[in-house]
Amino acid sequence: MKLSYHPDTDSLYIDLASKPSADSVEVSEGVVLDYDAEGNLVGIDIDHASVKLDLRELTTDRIPVRS
Repeated sequence: MKLSYHPDTDSLYIDLASKPSADSVEVSEGVVLDYDAEGNLVGIDIDHASVKLDLRELTTDRIPVRS
């Protein structure tokens, strides 16, 4: 998973998979879900991210890490 913030457009993209998106659905104003050709969720695009989210802090909880 990769988080990418683009200050020029104030958008946050959450890349969930390395597959390209084939379809997109806006689920609420400025929030778009991207799906691959098989219908799997591969990314989330959030417009006006600094207004909708607190971008100053990123917290993870109980993420399993392989060693």
